[in-house]
Formats: sequence, structure tokens, C-alpha cells
Amino acid sequence: MASSSTTSSDRFRIVGGASLKGEVTVTGAKNSVLKLMAASLLAVGKTTIRNVPDIADVDIMSDLLTRLGCTVAHSGSVITIDVPESPQHRADYDLVRKMRASINVLGPLVARIGRAEVALPGGDAIGSRGLDFHIKGLETLGATAHVEHGYVIAEAPKGLTGAAIDLDFPSVGATENLMTAAVLARGVTTIENAAREPDLVDLGDFLISMGAKIEGLGTPLITITGVAKLNPTDHITITDRIIAGTWAFAAAMTQGDITIHGGRADHMEVMLEKLAHAGAIITSTSDGIRVQMNQRPRATDVATLPYPGFATDLLPFIIAMNAVADGHSMVTENVFESRFMFVNELMRLGAQVTVDGHHASIDGIPQLSGAPVEATDIRAGAGLVLAALVSEGETTVDGAFHIDRGYPNFAEDLRALGANVTRE
Repeated sequence: MASSSTTSSDRFRIVGGASLKGEVTVTGAKNSVLKLMAASLLAVGKTTIRNVPDIADVDIMSDLLTRLGCTVAHSGSVITIDVPESPQHRADYDLVRKMRASINVLGPLVARIGRAEVALPGGDAIGSRGLDFHIKGLETLGATAHVEHGYVIAEAPKGLTGAAIDLDFPSVGATENLMTAAVLARGVTTIENAAREPDLVDLGDFLISMGAKIEGLGTPLITITGVAKLNPTDHITITDRIIAGTWAFAAAMTQGDITIHGGRADHMEVMLEKLAHAGAIITSTSDGIRVQMNQRPRATDVATLPYPGFATDLLPFIIAMNAVADGHSMVTENVFESRFMFVNELMRLGAQVTVDGHHASIDGIPQLSGAPVEATDIRAGAGLVLAALVSEGETTVDGAFHIDRGYPNFAEDLRALGANVTRE
């Protein structure tokens, strides 16, 4: 498993200058599989999830489910979760603080056993991401919910009742938690201004395969008709569009040529448009996409937005690309207020970036210069590694464990594409 060889002091050492060429295969989506694992709590018995990535966060979620009374078996890219008749209801801080997705056990536990105590989550340092939408939504479904001593405590001893929920913001986490709660509620629930991410659609498809009645997945209005019980299922996780996007930017930044097996163009339309604007040549293959760049990238403006807009998770990569692009660009972050922590580290490599509020103004230079930097979250870490590839000399990226949380075998994949990357 991913975490066994990882220590918090690991770092990547990168020598810049390589043009990445070759093929890479994208694994199952981190932002999907963790939610599928949490949703397995909704049905007694053995649920099987396939195409599971070998990342540290899967191990943390496995530990959390084990502590809730499940038996979790992990073999290669397959996980089997055997859920008991009466799972435990408390998700402790020592696990939840490591991973934001832990909050996804809240909805299933309230729906299944009428009570949940989930520690306020940790994970990446990219912003506050309050749980107000989750709590307000559960209350609309008839639960009592509040925060006490660092835990979200939600109770519905007589079960949940379908209701109309209108989200102020299309929060992915809130939509997921409310959808997984509503599938076992009495009556009909509607979620207005629902998130539309492919990962959320994958979770909805998983619930439908368990026997849930859900309509409108991938649209702003999801309708859920509650059922009395759900059954275990066998599900293949969708591929990870953020990892696919990472490799696409790696090709563009290093003026390379990468074929991305499992990269779904229909999940990355806005991002691919931006790369095409920067000068990349993008073609479809039988099972993915190919990204080629034969010149220095052109500076490209972008603003992050909820799906189907440009993903906030891809912000570090487009900033890093613009840092070595020809021209001036403006990048605006509309989702997480602390995403720009990444910029401070990028500037240590010589990037010409000025941050004002949620805008980053970037003047591209031909090449960055190697220096010691530190990852503050998963995507920032991967973004710094890509920036190191277009830096003169040697760069070290501390905090490799952040990258491990989202990228299986990152250094190995980079080396296979021709990068000079070692882990120490």
C-alpha cells in the first residue's frame, strides 16, 4: 500500500531540462474512490471497488472504515469493504485530520444508523471550506446537527425525510454528503445548484447500482427518491481527470509529447481549450489523448470555476506553465482562497508572479532556476515538480507525502517519460 514506504521527510530531487516524451496511464480518480469507499457504508455486506489508485489517502480511508467496524481487503487495484449490520458512528480526529474526504462518512452514517460524530476534517492547506452547507442540508432533511468539541454531531433517530435543498454554492462535498443521506430518506429530495463534477456523477452511478433512485446527475438539479434499503455493489472507478491534466501540462511545459491512456477529453474540455490556446496540439487516441508542444507556450489567462469550468486543482499547473510562457497572463482563483500559497514557492524558482487578492499576474520568462522548495498540498507539490523540470539546475521539493496522497508512482512515471527525478 502507498503509505508503507512514505515518510514525512521524503523529498523529490529534480534536474531540469528534459522534454517529456512517451506514454503514461491514468489510474482511478482520488476524488471519486474515497467517496465511493465512504458510501459503501450504506449497504450491509461486501462492496467491491475496482480501478483504485495506490495512494496514501486510500489507506487512510481504509483505516477509518476499519475503525467504524468494516472489514477492508486491499488487493492490487481492488478494494472489498464488508460493512456490518451496525457500524460504529464516530470518526476520530487522528484519522480525519489527515484527509478532507473523511467528512464523506457523515451522510451515509446518519442515513444508515441515525447518528454520526465526525471530527472536523483536515487535509490540504488551501482554504477554510466550512461545513455549513453540509449541516444546513442535513437539518433540512430532518436531522439535528451541530459542532461540539471539534466534532460534527448529526442525529436522526427516526430517519430522514426528503426535502428541497438549495445550495448557495455548488459544493462538491455538500452535494455528495446530502445525496448519500437522501438515498435512504423517506420521500423525494431535490438538490438545487448541485455540483456537476464527473466524480460526483461516478458516486451517483455507484449509488444507483446499489439500488438508489437518482435523476439529474451532471446537471444543477438532482432528484433523489428514497428507498428502504440498498445492496452491496461492484463498481469500476472513473479515471482521474486531475492526474490526466497534470500530464497534459507536463507535456506542454516541457515542449514534450505525451500519450495519456485513460485521459477523458469529455472531462477536461475547458482545460484542453486553454492548452490549445497556449499552442499545444491535442489529439484523441483509442483510449485517451495525446498532447504535443513544439514551441514555448503562449501566455494564457484563466479563471477557476466549479465544473464544468477550469478546475481549481489545476491552478498550480497553469501558473507554472505561464511562468515560462511567452507573454503576460492573469490567473484568477474563485474557489479556494489559499490556493496561491503555491506561488510563494514558485517565486523561489524565479517566477515573476504578483498576487493581488484572488488574482495572480504572471510575466513569463524563458526558464526558471533550481532551488529548494516545499509542497503545501497535493497539487502544489506536483506543480512544483513540473516547474522544476523547466528550471536550470537542481531543485528539491520537500513534503513528498503530500504528492503521494494524490499521485501513485509519480517519480517512476516521470522517469519513464525521460525526467531526471529521484526520491530521497
